Amino acid sequence: MSKRITKAIFPVAGLGTRFLPATKAIPKEIMTLVDRPLIQYAIDEARAAGIRDFIFVTARGKSALEDYFDSAPELEASLRRAGKEELLEILKSTNMDSGAIAYIRQHKPLGLGHAVWCARRLIGNEPFAVILPDDVIAAEKPCLQQMVEAYAETGGSMVAAMEVPKEQTSAYGILDVKEDMGSLVKVSGMVEKPAAGTAPSSLAVIGRYILSPKIMQNLGKINRGAAGELQLTDAIAAEMEQGRDVFGYRFRGQRFDCGSKAGFLQATVAFGLARPELREEFSQYLTELVSMRNAAQ
Repeated sequence: MSKRITKAIFPVAGLGTRFLPATKAIPKEIMTLVDRPLIQYAIDEARAAGIRDFIFVTARGKSALEDYFDSAPELEASLRRAGKEELLEILKSTNMDSGAIAYIRQHKPLGLGHAVWCARRLIGNEPFAVILPDDVIAAEKPCLQQMVEAYAETGGSMVAAMEVPKEQTSAYGILDVKEDMGSLVKVSGMVEKPAAGTAPSSLAVIGRYILSPKIMQNLGKINRGAAGELQLTDAIAAEMEQGRDVFGYRFRGQRFDCGSKAGFLQATVAFGLARPELREEFSQYLTELVSMRNAAQ
């Protein structure tokens, strides 16, 4: 039986330059879908999967993240006096217990692999999860929970995966599939952003991982790539070279790339329409907007 996953790393040190000027003042992870910041979706998904220890790999200018998960006694007292119990419960759901979150600094932007490696001392000899908050996944059962349940049967390391159009494979890490078992695939290799026409499959890696602690040793040994970055995919590939199993998991749900403006807008529409109290008014507005655009053409 595989060891339980109780620790998760959240790499949140990026500058979010695609969202300037907004990210000049606030971390990208605090930007909101409807009324919840991106990081809250990631934390809620981790909690649903049984994560108890949350490790944030941060950088300068990210103090708003720490403040967001802290308690707000004055605001809570104000809501309590006003009898706004529903809002008070929503606010309390954003609080984290003392000691549940650890913050590690990544002093130089040396890639995702380096960000994960920065947390090595807090991971120790335990398997762990990695969640990229840019990838927001709408699912009936949260994506990481699906993966944890599958991992309990397989062990090894596991990456979330989804099919992408062949013409888009050069934008992703792509799996070389050894054995296709439906929801699970056994992986024989991984190619980071393959040149057009060279991808071994159309199964792309998405920002959810369950990794063996051996990954940290691999990250400490592999060479940096051409851009001077330490690639997490290289460390996972080393697992396969060393004879350990790596699986891809076809999750059930819809993924939104909230690291791009278009993806963020798409997620805003999807999550807005999913809210019962917003659906009717918002849907009517979108219908009218499309009608006006069509009439103008």
